Amino acid sequence: MHDQTLKPAFNFKQFSIVQDNCVMKLNTDGVLLGAWCNVENKKSILDIGTGTGIIALMVAQRSDESVQITALDIDEGACIDARTNVANSPFSDIIEVNQIAVQDFAKTEVPSFDLIISNPPFFTGGTFSANENKANVRHAIKLPHGELLHAVQRLLSEDGSFALILPYLEGLRMIELAERSNLHAWRITEVISKTGRPIERLLIEFTKKRQECVKNQLIIHDQDKGYYHDDYIELTRDFYLKF
Repeated sequence: MHDQTLKPAFNFKQFSIVQDNCVMKLNTDGVLLGAWCNVENKKSILDIGTGTGIIALMVAQRSDESVQITALDIDEGACIDARTNVANSPFSDIIEVNQIAVQDFAKTEVPSFDLIISNPPFFTGGTFSANENKANVRHAIKLPHGELLHAVQRLLSEDGSFALILPYLEGLRMIELAERSNLHAWRITEVISKTGRPIERLLIEFTKKRQECVKNQLIIHDQDKGYYHDDYIELTRDFYLKF
């Protein structure tokens, strides 16, 4: 039985995260996406590959009280931790965690979500992890990007948006692949870890309706100051205790 009295791995301003059972631990990518995605006028939200539940919780904090959030993950350990984190948060009434693959969810459910969010697995080559579960998540074995986009196309409302974060090259490939599914990038933020470094991540938001794409950049660390960049502080100040 999972012990809900264990010390949280990370405390945020309005909730805490435990990650005793989840293979993929809390990371900056999830925090970036949870703080960045557009939640304005979004009433029904789907979080694909919720992990610890961090993105669902951040989006719940930023959203209207009437929002309903469905969080999916195929990993039993992730669902255990996500349910614990949701239950111990102020947002337990608006987040539901389900252990199911989005491919199966899309076959059995036909709701129209206003916002779909995902910090999806990706493959960068090389050898697989010795930890099979981690390999399944990180190397997109269980969720190829084509299948993810097919599910999003089915589940997203006509006026809804789909937001994700990926490494730079994988993000560019996803933009091309999404076009084949009639999902068009309309907002892109290039993420740079430190001033003077190349682009490392892409935050991308897609819609079914083609429109002019807006691009900007976000820097996480200010190398000159030796601390977090003002961009990152502004984006995440409602969540991190240190800000």
